Amino acid sequence: MELLSSLLSSLRTLETGTLDQDYNMVRSQTSVLKRDPSLSTEAGALKENIKKNRYKDILPYDQSRVVLSLLTSDSDSDYINASFIKGASSDCRYIASQGPLGSTLIDFWRMIWEYNIKVIVMASREIEMGKKKCECYWSPVHQPASFGPFTVCSQEETRPHEDMVVRVLTVSYQQNSRSLTQYQFLSWPDHDVPYEAAGVLDLLERVRESQGAHTSPLLVHCSAGCGRTGVICALDYIHDLVVTKQINTDFSIKQIVLDIRRQRPSAVQTKEQYRFIFTAAACMLERVLRSAGGRRLYCNTSELKKPEQGTTRPAASSSKRLSQQSAMNDTYAVVNKPKQPLPPAADPAHSVVATPGFSRELPSSHHYDNDPSGAVAPVYSVVRPRAKPHSLPLSATPLYATPLSDTPSPTNHRLGEGLPSSLGNNGEYHLSPDDDDYEDFSSSSRDITGLDSPGGIGFNCRIQKPKGPRDPPAEWSRLER
Repeated sequence: MELLSSLLSSLRTLETGTLDQDYNMVRSQTSVLKRDPSLSTEAGALKENIKKNRYKDILPYDQSRVVLSLLTSDSDSDYINASFIKGASSDCRYIASQGPLGSTLIDFWRMIWEYNIKVIVMASREIEMGKKKCECYWSPVHQPASFGPFTVCSQEETRPHEDMVVRVLTVSYQQNSRSLTQYQFLSWPDHDVPYEAAGVLDLLERVRESQGAHTSPLLVHCSAGCGRTGVICALDYIHDLVVTKQINTDFSIKQIVLDIRRQRPSAVQTKEQYRFIFTAAACMLERVLRSAGGRRLYCNTSELKKPEQGTTRPAASSSKRLSQQSAMNDTYAVVNKPKQPLPPAADPAHSVVATPGFSRELPSSHHYDNDPSGAVAPVYSVVRPRAKPHSLPLSATPLYATPLSDTPSPTNHRLGEGLPSSLGNNGEYHLSPDDDDYEDFSSSSRDITGLDSPGGIGFNCRIQKPKGPRDPPAEWSRLER
């Protein structure tokens, strides 16, 4: 325990600048791997396999790639974009995979069946920032779906809390059936990190309970199968080192990340993800020390990860922030509010998004791809118009669009002017504590046509030209005598 306490203290005192320097070293050493003759990516670069890669620059190393030997048709090959990663006590502890494409769904289930997967960790949503990140490879509850020769049925779907969905799946192949559990973590933005480490650590505890004594690999995937996937594998690896008492004075998170990157390209993609491993590892060690009767060394994970200078954190609770962030993933634009309150929509599962020149209807919640009727309870939050008093005139409401990125830059206005309350002067997006819902959507373009007319939306207003020549002043018409 003294070693763990010492390690915890050292993790707590690390500065952001030091971690950034370490990560730069990781990247520089990783670039050397690309020239290492012992590592190659020939299988993923084959012409017949290129279409099976979600991202052209993320190809598994031939030396650690998952090889599929189960053939279900004459067109099957042995390739899938997935890699084996060694654990603290097993050479094939993890399978790090990309999120399946529509064309690789059968391959994905071939892999699950061949390697007898019992637990799947999905660290992404199906759609993020308006882009498809992963194909739906499960079914609605009690509605079987077929993926080639495999029949998948979701027996149960629960949400222990707003950040997690747990699905108990049954897959059948050639008169045989198996059960497995999928954990989907909803609050992990792509190329970013969760607000708190506790949620990820709780996820991993549940995963280990479901895995139990099974020796089959733990299947972990996000979209590319490297950034968020690499963080999860690294944290579970560190946990195994702790519980098996393999941690010694040579313990190095940087070396763990380098080892994982040698097995899966680009694992742990960003500096923020690299820092998050240190934050979560410290929180993990604190939990171990507390369970062993050690004293509490600090109160919460916010003391481990301080925001960078110049940034601000919203005052809302973490769970509320995560809920707000998840609710706006599929929101494309927020435009000028109508002069009169909109009538209630007949279908609350859809919202109309209006932009200058056209309007189109977008689903505010994602339904399962395999459900033809669409009559499935949405997994994610529904965007609802906020009920606000319309005391301000329309001219006080600026026309703006909410981009899909987390840190949008202002457009079509001077810096700091005409910005919504959630955009600061530095162009960063901050969720306000009371932003539970969104502004009303304009259902037509009639309020956008007269942008230059008085009483419009409040800028670019001009005095209209007279329709004919002005009458001269009366004084000019008097004759001089």
